[in-house]
Amino acid sequence: MKNTALTSKHIELGAKMVPFAGYNMPVQYEGINAEHATVRNSVGVFDVSHMGEFILKGPKALDLIQRVCSNDASKLYDGKIQYSCLPNENGGIVDDLLIYRIDELTYMLVVNASNIEKDWNWISKFNTEGVEMKNISDQTSLLAIQGPNSTKALQSLTDIDLANMEYYSFKKGKFAGIDNVLISATGYTGAGGFEIYFENGHAETIWNAVFEAGKEFGIKPIGLGARDTLRLEMGFCLYGNDIDDTTSPLEAGLGWITKFTKKFTNSEALLAEKEAGVKRKLIGFEMIERGIPRHGYKIVDQNGVEIGVVTSGTQSPSLQKAIGMGYVESSFAKEGNEIFILIRDSKIKASVVKFPFK
Repeated sequence: MKNTALTSKHIELGAKMVPFAGYNMPVQYEGINAEHATVRNSVGVFDVSHMGEFILKGPKALDLIQRVCSNDASKLYDGKIQYSCLPNENGGIVDDLLIYRIDELTYMLVVNASNIEKDWNWISKFNTEGVEMKNISDQTSLLAIQGPNSTKALQSLTDIDLANMEYYSFKKGKFAGIDNVLISATGYTGAGGFEIYFENGHAETIWNAVFEAGKEFGIKPIGLGARDTLRLEMGFCLYGNDIDDTTSPLEAGLGWITKFTKKFTNSEALLAEKEAGVKRKLIGFEMIERGIPRHGYKIVDQNGVEIGVVTSGTQSPSLQKAIGMGYVESSFAKEGNEIFILIRDSKIKASVVKFPFK
């Protein structure tokens, strides 16, 4: 089991620790609902240092990214970030990721913790033009500071104008007295905020500075449990639940990051799928009758015929109702359609809704 540079800090703060993607991670501190509310209403801090970071460098770095990623990274400029995915050769997804353009020859890819080795091997397989690749995951710490008060809580720690940073852009500079910190206007909560990358050796200094600066805004540490409920309310996909090696980006509603203006892994087959129309779609749904949907539960029609499967589900802390995501046959995917979730062999009524959940 790996630790992050802040594991001892989480234990000291009384976090409930669980194994996640090979790391010892905090799942909650005071409770998922309270932590969820802190992020939605003010500001909270997640240690997400388990995420993976690769540096790709050289004149052919962009070509390699274009070859393995579904989105069009040629649209990036220095300081801009793009959401993308790595399609596999069978119509599924190796991983979803963020692409950071540091400069014309240098890119950082941020990948899911559980897929670091898998992604590294996958990208390396296509690196036939001598792109310099460096896996900096084990040396890099990452804090996600999220919530409507995150700008106010952090501004005293840097000269970078946080309020005017464009969504999905980043800047490098001094933060909490530490040089060369990468501040990114991104997050996985839908509550606004920043993700901050730095070397492990600065982790405790930066953590302490963030909590001191955010004290007046009631800043709190937040675990992975609330990260999951926050992302689910927004309809953001979680790799391993809502997308995986068997789900196509088109089925998952990720057509917007699948650009057929270039060739990439399996692009011809995905284009044919787009033209033919997908047979199943990822939907959001809310429960009409009492019951909480869980990953793996069957979705059925009125007659009890199986039409799909739940990929994520919870009792939404913000909305005070049970919500979920899942794949259904395309004919059932229209907003307002009535579907049923099989919970302990009972058909529980639900309705298809648009993301984000409201």
